[in-house]
Amino acid sequence: MSGLGYTAPAVLSVIAVCALELGWLRTGLFRRPAYWLAMLIALGFQVPVDGWLTKLSAPIVSYDERHTSGLRFPFDIPVEDFLFGFAMLTAVLLLWERQRAPR
Repeated sequence: MSGLGYTAPAVLSVIAVCALELGWLRTGLFRRPAYWLAMLIALGFQVPVDGWLTKLSAPIVSYDERHTSGLRFPFDIPVEDFLFGFAMLTAVLLLWERQRAPR
């Protein structure tokens, strides 16, 4: 398991989005309780859906384990899916906040 095919891009996407917010956009999104509540709501939907899609007993979506960390939690969900989900949702919300801000 090298993790280079899926784990590395997942980790890099989280770093890139956090750097985007903390170093350039500075919307204050990470300080807002509403942001974290939105992330919990998204997670509440991601876990059952992603768990069903990636369950090892009958996967609909399968991953080449040579390209992941091999960590799966809960319901056989690759942890990388949570990283990509965080990065994707956060990037969208950051860009939304950026376009809303008065110039």
